[in-house]
Amino acid sequence: MNGLVIGKFMPPHQGHKYLVDFARNYCDKLTVMVCSIQQEPIEGKLRHEWMKESFPDVNVIHHSAEIPQEPKDHPDFWQIWHDAIYKMLPEGADCLFASEDYGIRLAEVLGMKYIPATRDVISISGTEIRNNPMKHWDYILPAAKPYFLKRVCIFGPESTGKTTIAKNLAAYFKTIAVPEYARGLLDLKGGKCDYEDIELIARGQIASEDALARQANRILFCDTDILTTEIWSDILFGKCPQWIKDTKRDYDLYLLLDTNVPFVPDSQRYLPDSRQLSLERCIQELEKKGKKYVIISGNWEERLEKAKQEAEKLIGKDNIKEIV
Repeated sequence: MNGLVIGKFMPPHQGHKYLVDFARNYCDKLTVMVCSIQQEPIEGKLRHEWMKESFPDVNVIHHSAEIPQEPKDHPDFWQIWHDAIYKMLPEGADCLFASEDYGIRLAEVLGMKYIPATRDVISISGTEIRNNPMKHWDYILPAAKPYFLKRVCIFGPESTGKTTIAKNLAAYFKTIAVPEYARGLLDLKGGKCDYEDIELIARGQIASEDALARQANRILFCDTDILTTEIWSDILFGKCPQWIKDTKRDYDLYLLLDTNVPFVPDSQRYLPDSRQLSLERCIQELEKKGKKYVIISGNWEERLEKAKQEAEKLIGKDNIKEIV
């Protein structure tokens, strides 16, 4: 028996997982059709990729034609959808699985048997998730979570506590911190940085963040980013690979750490007397690129408390209880 599931999956959530799992356990072969139009808030191509990743053993296809979305939109609504579905799936299916009433009429139009899946098992909607993903985080399927993740970059000059604050914030919010990739790489060279290391550092920082985004809980704290790599490349070598300058990485907030704490030397800190100039360069770059940032000053305890407050604003105070 061949089955069909149709939906927007905007985003895919645990209710969809139940529907797809129910259907593939019921029939021998299952096709899931992800339907999208351009005006929707989440790109259809992304949703198709999320569903393919979430259900690798299912035939997941993407229908992106601009056709009516509700019966009231066109007098031939049902025939249009009949033709569109059979164009995508010429062999058709024996049964249509759905958890909403539209499935009864659509199955009739398609000449398929309607198999209901109980919606009450997992009561959540894509609209609820889109309106407050932080509150409904646990309902979002893992493939889609990085899309909704809040990202905070801990940014600033040398020896201002970036690594410590990133780790402490991650512990407080029960999530994860992306380490500074350069430190582990340059430790292998006794702390010495050569120009050819710059590309390795940038690629490693991007790869680390994208890998750890899958494990984060609502918010991800990044100990520096590739803008930091760009600044340091310009400071140390007077140049930077163009692809690094051209690469855009989006963060919901930069926490820019002030220099009013003691400098602690180590093998990877190069300019103890230039931290204020470095801070000014950081501000200049953030403003030039239109990044949202907050300067975090004070002693170590004050910095951590201010950083927590700024991160809480991103998640929403009503949602903090879901985490801490």
